[in-house]
Amino acid sequence: MKRWANKNVKYTEMKRGNILFIQNLELTNQQMEKQEEFKAFVDSEIVPAAGHIDQEENMPDSVLQKIIDKGNWGAALPAKYGGADMDYITYGLWNEEIGRGCASLRNIIGVQGMVTSSILRWGSQEQKQYWLPKMSSGELKVSFAITESQIGSDIKNLQTKAQRVGTEYVISGQKKWITFAQKADVFLVFAQCDGQAVALLVERNTPGLTVRPISGLVGFRGSLLAELSFEECRVPVDNLVGKVGFGLALVANNGLTHGRYSTAWGAAGLAQACLNASLDYVNERKQFDHYLKEHQLIQQMIADMVTNTIAARHLCFRAGQLWDNNEVNATFATSLAKYFSTVHAFKAAKDAVQIHGANGCSSEYPVERHMRDAKVMEIVEGSTQIQQVLIAQDAFNMFNN
Repeated sequence: MKRWANKNVKYTEMKRGNILFIQNLELTNQQMEKQEEFKAFVDSEIVPAAGHIDQEENMPDSVLQKIIDKGNWGAALPAKYGGADMDYITYGLWNEEIGRGCASLRNIIGVQGMVTSSILRWGSQEQKQYWLPKMSSGELKVSFAITESQIGSDIKNLQTKAQRVGTEYVISGQKKWITFAQKADVFLVFAQCDGQAVALLVERNTPGLTVRPISGLVGFRGSLLAELSFEECRVPVDNLVGKVGFGLALVANNGLTHGRYSTAWGAAGLAQACLNASLDYVNERKQFDHYLKEHQLIQQMIADMVTNTIAARHLCFRAGQLWDNNEVNATFATSLAKYFSTVHAFKAAKDAVQIHGANGCSSEYPVERHMRDAKVMEIVEGSTQIQQVLIAQDAFNMFNN
């Protein structure tokens, strides 16, 4: 890896699989070292297991333990809570590499960050001191429980109810499509309480809570999704994160924004995986006495993959810069990155399958899994259409101001 500069811009030259990228990403030496460390870890520990994780629809404890042992389970948490204390750029690079190796695992890691970042931002000092070290160490694994089968993205109309009874909240209702719920020890649950949204920490062994595994998904098959049923589950008032009325506008939005940032980087990583697989294939496969790479239509698809993967990474990097600098438009940049990265990741995966032909439809080649996972990325943490609405509304506000 080397760096050089002209009058206006610095560049980083990086080797990615079989292709050389030139990017104006101003990574520090420490960030570049971490990037190489993440890449080596994913290549040795995650990529070999990814196909099995997808086919078995399971995330082995041994895989999770490797991340815990590496000290990255609490990647974005401060060191005082046992976290890796990553800045946003480094955290993004971590999600990108995990996403390149296994989208299901990246999804789980993203959810851990959604919960812990919400507690870090809106939890009380007592909650931070009690919960975050346990979550950072992997002693307690967590899940973000907001989605319901009848509302989807319409989170303002949550049907799950919470009622204050003395020193407890009593929760009744159902959640669906909840990532990592099959193994999570603690759930951050969003509900309506007298017409106001609340966010409550609910432990798995709480009486009245039932977890039903969901299988047969298009993608993210190793993310261990489940349906949750709450039948008068009682949790202490101390488990309220933030205040009554803070649940959606502050706590949920904090978590969802974190999830979009993680997903955007993960989608860039998945697009890179599709590009790497395609480059390998077109350099080895012959049709009509010519390597596939010699056909112009193949070159067109590769060119689109290269251009859009670099563009996606730039948008992710810019969002990370803004978060690290506490800029007010960081949320807008995150929506841009999530929108572009996930849309491109699905296109890159479709093209990769097309390049592979019949082999691309077989589980023997990873591009088939990448295409299924990429489709889900366009839906989770706010669908493509939700991101378009958010981006447009922000653009209108900027114009009017």
